[in-house]
Amino acid sequence: MEQDHPLVRNVFPDLITELTALLEDEGERELAVCAWDLHLVDECGCGDDFCQSIRTADRPRGQPYGPGHRCVPLSPSKGMLILDIVDGRIMYIEILGRPPMHRQSAQP
Repeated sequence: MEQDHPLVRNVFPDLITELTALLEDEGERELAVCAWDLHLVDECGCGDDFCQSIRTADRPRGQPYGPGHRCVPLSPSKGMLILDIVDGRIMYIEILGRPPMHRQSAQP
């Protein structure tokens, strides 16, 4: 359940601030609004030192997203941010080649 997962804005507030601004710049207003309420469901766990990607919704591992999926690459000042969107919902934030994110307390 989403209630069991902290809001990304409480754990990584700088990421959400940047993500919201970049989405607005790309004309993705609805996604920018949705970004505020994303939950941190899981971290990538690939072990690559350049990856800090996070899952914002559940999905079976190893399965494609299927119909309704699109990628939204953003243009941050450092590294890469690429969103996986399914039916208007941000499912995954690929965070590559960026300075380490600093985790805040995950208070609601």
